[in-house]
Amino acid sequence: MTTAMAGLKERLQEELIEVQAEIARLDERLERKGDYGLGKGDPSIYEWEICLALKQRAENKARSLEVALRKAEEGDYGICEVCGETIDPARLAILPHTKRCINCAQKG
Repeated sequence: MTTAMAGLKERLQEELIEVQAEIARLDERLERKGDYGLGKGDPSIYEWEICLALKQRAENKARSLEVALRKAEEGDYGICEVCGETIDPARLAILPHTKRCINCAQKG
């Protein structure tokens, strides 16, 4: 394994650990749900819903990081899943879990 690939895997792993910690923090905040019913309107319900959305976003990122780590292990990391071309290293430096090159990402 090259030094660059080892460094990349380490960065992906560190980012995954951070995202998992964020998910755990959000889980704690989600345990406290405000009272929401007819005639009731606890303002904390809004915060709870925001936390739920943030948790879902973090879980999606964690799955993407896990896929990126698996691809790094298999030697497929940095290849666009749409066109099969190499993803620009500058893009990977910013979005290490990206699955698409900039051209394919812009196409939607």
